[in-house]
Amino acid sequence: MTYDQYRDIRFDPAQSLWQDAGNFQVQFIHPGLYYDHAVTINVHDSTGIRRVAFSPKLFTYGKNKFADKIPADLGFAGFRLAYPLHNKDEYNHVIVFAGASYFRAVAKNEVFGLSARGLAIDTGLPSGEEFPYFKEFWLEKSAREAREMKVFALLDSPSLTGAYEFLVRPGERTLVDVKARLFERKKVTELGIAPLTSMFFYGEEKPRPAEDWRPEVHDSDGLLIHASAGEWIWRPLGNPEKLRVSYFALDNPLGFGLLQRDRKFYSYEDLETHHELRPNAWITPIGSWGKGQIKLVEIPSQKETNDNIVAYWIPNSARVAGQPFEVAYRIHFQSEDPLDASSGRVTATRIGNGDDDDWKRIVIDFEGPKMKSLPAIAPVKAVIAVGQDGQLGQSNVLKNSVTGGWRLSFQVKPPKGQPLELRAYLRNEKDILSETWSYQLEP
Repeated sequence: MTYDQYRDIRFDPAQSLWQDAGNFQVQFIHPGLYYDHAVTINVHDSTGIRRVAFSPKLFTYGKNKFADKIPADLGFAGFRLAYPLHNKDEYNHVIVFAGASYFRAVAKNEVFGLSARGLAIDTGLPSGEEFPYFKEFWLEKSAREAREMKVFALLDSPSLTGAYEFLVRPGERTLVDVKARLFERKKVTELGIAPLTSMFFYGEEKPRPAEDWRPEVHDSDGLLIHASAGEWIWRPLGNPEKLRVSYFALDNPLGFGLLQRDRKFYSYEDLETHHELRPNAWITPIGSWGKGQIKLVEIPSQKETNDNIVAYWIPNSARVAGQPFEVAYRIHFQSEDPLDASSGRVTATRIGNGDDDDWKRIVIDFEGPKMKSLPAIAPVKAVIAVGQDGQLGQSNVLKNSVTGGWRLSFQVKPPKGQPLELRAYLRNEKDILSETWSYQLEP
């Protein structure tokens, strides 16, 4: 099946499940193209549990001539939940479950962007990644006036199986509470909890490709981490020349997520994709997660259609095959930045050549109400940390008269052939003024 053939297959909204029965409707997704796993979908209501039967009559096939050849037991690729998100008279897609263990959601006035996944297994390891998939769903019918809905799912893969519960609450922020109980069939080298997947093609940190007219192209522009001690860490995303993997060791993290922090239309200038309206996805643990690491994987990409960014939590706790492992968390799909509005945040990272050979210049813009109130003569200082074998050169901090924020500029000499870890934040004599900027400079 070609892309154009699949695009011509559309669900008929007149066939939506639970029409005129409340705030939630269900629309099904046809198998084909990228969706090669058929899933079973069940409904749980006051009469009990029943399987939703596939039928070609649920879909329109456009110019395709094969509708009469579709097997009656083909099954579905997934489903969408529709809800009156923008106004009470119109149903809008609010969350989509389709493909492996992927699902995507939006809040009010957003367009679909990054995805969440049920689980990540051995992502970015030489042994190769294993993709678990949701093989069966149970949709619990909500009361007529309900503003939340439960979805249950069975996840499967060669290495493990698991049961999931999703509580979906659409709105100004769409919240998805996730509970999972997992059973490993065999030892998993690296178990990724609460994985997020996004796209970063290019941004302001490097010159854009000569053949592309748009200033920036990305669904997310940074990884934000909230450590238990209170520190906020911002890691700008990139499209590296080689696979880039970063680890952040934490004890009981308070949250992490992939954000689209740049919300200005003129940063993208794309009337079709509207990258400025893509949601953030912010993960907050429910209960204690203990010690572990947040892993960020950035994959080289030559196309904006590739999801090349992955972030997830790796627990340090030991697991035993056949014994249950439970985890719970909340995903906030929202446009707002989780960082407190009064805090100083990174708004741009730019990298260029330094004054001498083999040196790089890093320019970081910080903004925030507290920083804006400081006069240009305020004693704002930068605290900069340079990784092993790197050299720190000249640095300065200046008031940005255009944005009202502050700009940090410094030069570094990275070791030959090795990546260099960098960290920086702003402070004055009394207070820390900003989140911590973190970056891995490529050789």
